Amino acid sequence: MPVITNIEDLRVLAQKRVPRMFYDYADSGSWTESTYRANEADFERILLRQRVAVNMENRSTRSTMVGQEVAMPVAIAPTGLTGMQHADGEILAARAAKKFGIPFTLSTMSICSIEDVAKETGNHPFWFQLYVMRDRAFIESLIDRAKAAGCSALVLTLDLQILGQRHKDLKNGLSAPPKLTVPNILNMITKPRWCLGMLGTQRRQFGNIVGHVKGVDNMGSLSEWTAKQFDPALSWNDVQWIKKRWGGKLILKGIQDAEDAQLAVDSGADAVIVSNHGGRQLDGAPSSISALPAIVDAVGRKIEVHMDGGIRSGQHVLKAVALGAKGTYIGRAMLYGLGAMGEEGVDYALNIIHKELDLSMAFCGRTDIATVDEGILLPGTY
Repeated sequence: MPVITNIEDLRVLAQKRVPRMFYDYADSGSWTESTYRANEADFERILLRQRVAVNMENRSTRSTMVGQEVAMPVAIAPTGLTGMQHADGEILAARAAKKFGIPFTLSTMSICSIEDVAKETGNHPFWFQLYVMRDRAFIESLIDRAKAAGCSALVLTLDLQILGQRHKDLKNGLSAPPKLTVPNILNMITKPRWCLGMLGTQRRQFGNIVGHVKGVDNMGSLSEWTAKQFDPALSWNDVQWIKKRWGGKLILKGIQDAEDAQLAVDSGADAVIVSNHGGRQLDGAPSSISALPAIVDAVGRKIEVHMDGGIRSGQHVLKAVALGAKGTYIGRAMLYGLGAMGEEGVDYALNIIHKELDLSMAFCGRTDIATVDEGILLPGTY
């Protein structure tokens, strides 16, 4: 077993253990992948100010996100097909988040259902991410199921009205479960841990959809349904309708523009997530960290501003908080841990990020995450 010291170690191990189509699904972007790469690279241009002879005792990374106490200003992002990175992946990631004391967000396009995650985590509150489909009755049902499961916040994704072209997914023939083609079988033979895990679970399809939509009861009917369901007509009126139907904390994901951020405030949302869908939608859009300051300036005194995209370390979290983010989200960092080592791997990922956050904050002369601001950054680098 290799010594795991950072998120990159988990990524390398996940690449060895997860079938190609699912690893590529997690670790790729749309078109040229320029935005996907910029999400991480742009963090590195921001430099930290090291301070010395400061009392570094009694440090705290504790904070809140939409009123919920968190052990650090980090939540697990909603990621589709998580249960294909590792058997029962959403359940395992939710358990890890519960132990650590941060929110877990379940994707609409998860393998484990809302009810699965609620049952297997002892009905511990988690967040649910919603895609708006043309079938509004199904959306109402999803919202009601999330309420019944005790979900404490709804994360509404706004940037997937249409699907960005992801070349690797097309070339790999992505599907869940994977089609038993010769290339897929040959690749899966080299991933025995993954295969054994999948043989031990019945959760291999989209658990929030199959069996909950009339006429969708297998992979063929599911593919046909989803291809037609993402709604290009989604509008701010729909956001207000969902807010009213949900009645609880509403977080809007996919904001990249200050005008849209103001519209989010007007819609009654409790928080926005500055996000470009991990570089998987509009290739050529700005990185999340570069888009963050303008949105904080525009609406940061009216609404919580969160961000996701490119976070691979605790230093990335620290820089986002310094630029005004009230919370951050990790998607790929969690998936690397999950694919590498299951629940233990997610534990590793969270502890790595927390340790890097804690130590870097101290080196910058701060002992409480609540005091972190632009003063910890080197002028001219952000």
